[in-house]
Amino acid sequence: MTIDRRSLLGMLGAGAALPVQATSVPAPPAIEFLHGVASGDPTVRGAILWTRVTPPSGYEAPIEVRWQVMEGDRPVASGRTQARASRDWTVKVEPRTLRPGQEYRYWFEAVGIRSPEGRVRTLPVGSIRDVVLAVASCALHPGGLFNAYRSIADLPRVDAVVHLGDYIYEYGESGFGASIGKKLGRIPEPRHEIVTLADYRKRHAQYKRDPDLQACHARAAMIAVWDDHETTNDGWTDGAQNHQPGTEGDWATRKAAAMQAYFEWMPIRDPVPGKPWEAINRAFRFGDLATLAMVETRLLARSEQVVAGAPRVPSAYAAALARRDDPARELLGEGQRRWLEGELARSVRAGEPWQVLGNQVVMARVAGVAVDSAKVIPSYRAQAVAAQASYAAGLPFNLDAWDGYPAARERLYATFRRAGSRPLVLSGDSHAHWANRLADAAGMPVAAEFGATAITSPSIGDAMPELAVGALLADANDEVLFCDQRSKGYVLLTLTRERARAEFRAVSTVLERPFTEATVATYEVRAGDARLEMRRV
Repeated sequence: MTIDRRSLLGMLGAGAALPVQATSVPAPPAIEFLHGVASGDPTVRGAILWTRVTPPSGYEAPIEVRWQVMEGDRPVASGRTQARASRDWTVKVEPRTLRPGQEYRYWFEAVGIRSPEGRVRTLPVGSIRDVVLAVASCALHPGGLFNAYRSIADLPRVDAVVHLGDYIYEYGESGFGASIGKKLGRIPEPRHEIVTLADYRKRHAQYKRDPDLQACHARAAMIAVWDDHETTNDGWTDGAQNHQPGTEGDWATRKAAAMQAYFEWMPIRDPVPGKPWEAINRAFRFGDLATLAMVETRLLARSEQVVAGAPRVPSAYAAALARRDDPARELLGEGQRRWLEGELARSVRAGEPWQVLGNQVVMARVAGVAVDSAKVIPSYRAQAVAAQASYAAGLPFNLDAWDGYPAARERLYATFRRAGSRPLVLSGDSHAHWANRLADAAGMPVAAEFGATAITSPSIGDAMPELAVGALLADANDEVLFCDQRSKGYVLLTLTRERARAEFRAVSTVLERPFTEATVATYEVRAGDARLEMRRV
C-alpha cells in the first residue's frame, strides 16, 4: 500500500504538514535553536534550508522566523516564514535566486535569537573539474559516538553528503546496541520502540541534538533517502519484520507517521502533490560531469523478504530458494525503473562521464562463508550457526539486499544496458565497506559498486572479532574486490573527467574521544572503461 497526501492526512489528522499562510501572532517569551540547522536537495539556484524552533512548554501559537543567506559578507536572499506545532515546530524554506556552483552561509532568527550558521553549495552548471561527495549510512545513536559525522564536518572540501538511509533507528532501550548505549549514556528517547508520530518526532529530535551530526549538517547539503530503520527493521511495502500488528497497530498508520516525521525533520523537499509519499526517488546534476539518481528500495514497491526458514530443514531451504527466484518479486517497481532509465539515458546523451546510483542495499552477488563458530561472540553464535546452514543450502549472505531479489536485479541491469550506462552504484545498509564489480547473469560487467560502512552500527565483523570476515567474503566471491566488516566511517567519493576515486574512511573508535581517522583502502574506476576494471591505489 502506498500513501498519497490525502490518505496520509486522513490517518494523521487534517492539516498535518501542509503549508500555511503567514499571519501576525504574538511572540513567545523565549525560544531556542536546540537542533542546529541543515540544508539538502540542492539545485542550481538554491537548496532546502531547515531548522527547528523550540518554544516554551505549552506554547501553541505560530512563531515568526526570519532566514538569511549570505555570499561572503553580502546578503543575497532572505525571507520570513512560521514555525507551527502542526509541523513539530520545524521550518523548511527554499531560496531560488542563488548562483550555480557557489558556497553560501545561512541562518535563521526568531524572537531576537539567532540559530547556528550553516554552509551550502548550489549545484554547478556547465564544465566543471570535479565533484567531492561524502557517502554515509547507518547511524545507531546508542551504538557509539558520531565521530564519523565529525570527520565529515572537518573535511577541507565536500560538495554534498549522500546519506543512504538508517539515519535513525527505531529500537528502544533494550534493543540493538543497548549495552554500548548504556555505557556511553546514549539512551534512546523515548525509551521504548518508536511507533507513533510523537515517538518518531522525539527520536529525530534526539538525533538532531547530537553536536557531531549538527556539525555535519552545518558543513554541507545532505542528499538523503530512507532505508528501513527510519520506519522499522526490514520493511517492505505492506509490512516489516519488526512490526507486529497485534501490539503495534496498523502498518499503514505507522509508516505514515514515520514518513511525516522524516519530512518534517529532514532537509528534503516535501512530497510532490499527486505522487505517493514513498516516491522520494529524485536526481541531481553536477554540471557536465555527473548525474546522481537517488532511488527508493524500501517502501514503494519492495516485495516481502524471503526468510531462510527452520535451520537444517532441507524443505524450508528449498522453499526459500524457490520464492527468492520468483520473477514477480520487486524492489524498485516498473514506474521507478522507467524513471531511472530516463535519467541515465539523458546523462549518457549529454556526454556526462558518470551516472551515479544512490541505492540503499548492497547489489553484488555475495555468498556467505563458513566460519569457526567458536570464534563468534556467544550472543551471536546461534544466529551464525543458522546462517551458515542456509549458506550451505545455497542461500546468499543477505536476503534483504538485492541478492534476495535476483530477477529484479536482472531487470535493473537491463535498464542500465538500454540507457547505455555503466553506472557507479552507491550502497549502504550493510555496516561494511565494499568495492564490487557487478556483473549480470551472463557474467557481463554492468556497474561498479562502492558500499559505505556504518557511522556507528555494529556489523557481522564485530560479532567475530578474531576473524577477518571481510577478507573471507572477498576471497569467496568473484564480484567482491574488497570488504571491510569492522571499520566505522564513510566513503569519500571524488569524480573527475578521467576517474572515480573511492576512499574508504574509518575512525579509530566510536566509544570515546579523541579519535583518529584513516583511509583503509582506495579504489579507482576509469571513465569509459567497458570492463569496469577497479584498481586499488
